[in-house]
Amino acid sequence: MKLAITGKGGVGKTTLTALLAQAYADMGRQVLAVDADPSPCLAGALGFPEELRAQLHPIAEMDALIEERTGAKPGAVGGFFTLNPRVDDIPERFSVLHRGVRLLEMGSVEIGGSGCICPEAAMLKTLFTHLLFRKDDILLLDMYAGVEHLGRATVDFVDAMLIVVEPTRRSLGTAAQIKKLANDIGLTRLYLVGNKVRNDEEAKFLEAETPGLPVLGYLPADLKVQEADRLNIPVYDHVPSLKESVEQIVRKIITPRLEDQETSRL
Repeated sequence: MKLAITGKGGVGKTTLTALLAQAYADMGRQVLAVDADPSPCLAGALGFPEELRAQLHPIAEMDALIEERTGAKPGAVGGFFTLNPRVDDIPERFSVLHRGVRLLEMGSVEIGGSGCICPEAAMLKTLFTHLLFRKDDILLLDMYAGVEHLGRATVDFVDAMLIVVEPTRRSLGTAAQIKKLANDIGLTRLYLVGNKVRNDEEAKFLEAETPGLPVLGYLPADLKVQEADRLNIPVYDHVPSLKESVEQIVRKIITPRLEDQETSRL
C-alpha cells in the first residue's frame, strides 16, 4: 500500500500522515513515512524524541552525498552527472525508527521549470522511484503544498492519493486542480479527507461541493492538535477523537484494497 497525502498548504497533510503512520504501525504493519515537505515537521507530529529528530536531515540538502552519488556538485549547471545514482541504501541509512514508524526526510529542490535537470533533482527522482518499488507494507508520502509535484509526475505509481481539505471553497479549489493533474498522469484513485470539521453542516458542505471525489472520512477540529505540538506529544496519543477517526479511515482504505486483490485473483 503506497499512499500520497497532499492538499493546499496548512490543511493538515502532516497531521493526517502522522495519524495514518501510527495507526498502521499499531496494526503491526511495516511503515515507512516520507516527509517530502521543504520544511519538514512530520517528526514533530509523530512525537519523535529530540535525539532522534537531531539525526534526521533532508536528503536534498546532503551536498556531499549528492556529489558522491551523482558526480556533480549540487547547484551545478551543465556538465555531466549520473541521472540514476545509487539510492538503495538511503532509506535505512538516513531514516530513524520510533514506535514502529520509520521516518525519512526527503526535502525538495527549487526547480525553475519542468525541464530543469540538476544533481539534486536526479537524486530525489531516483530515490522516489526506489521507494515506490520497495516492499514495505505501508509507504506514506507527505507531499509539499500545491500541485507542482504532480506536474513532474513524481507520484504516478502510488496506489492512492488522499487530498486533505478544509470545509472551504479555496481548499476544494486546490483539490480540483490536484484531481485534474493526477488524472493527466493516470492516477485515478483519489479520495478527499476533510480536516478541521467542526459540525455536521461543514461535513455536508464537503459532501455537496466535492470535485467529483469520494470523501473517505473526516477529522474533527480540536485545539488539542496545537497543544500536542507544543508539548511534543504525538497527535495520535493526545487527541482521541482524531485517533478514532483515522482508524475508521484506515478500515475504509483496506476494504477496497482487499476487494481489488480478490478481483485480480479471479
